[in-house]
Amino acid sequence: MNDEVRDVREVIREEMLMRDKIVNILRNGSRTVPEIAQILGHPSYEVMYWVMGMRKYGYVSEIGEVTDEGYHKYKAVEKEGN
Repeated sequence: MNDEVRDVREVIREEMLMRDKIVNILRNGSRTVPEIAQILGHPSYEVMYWVMGMRKYGYVSEIGEVTDEGYHKYKAVEKEGN
């Protein structure tokens, strides 16, 4: 993982590219943002932008209560046409 902090606009532009990767990860079970970040090899702050965008548009949803570490778990939402 690179320690370089990227511009937020650059991170947000990648949401479309990361959507399928994140959905595929979540099809194997619910995960927190740090767990997704570790699998993708990207910083948690970048994954948080992507997951929040995906949540806004109905690609993922929160499940259950907050974990002991203070994170929500997310699952993939099956959309029509997928």
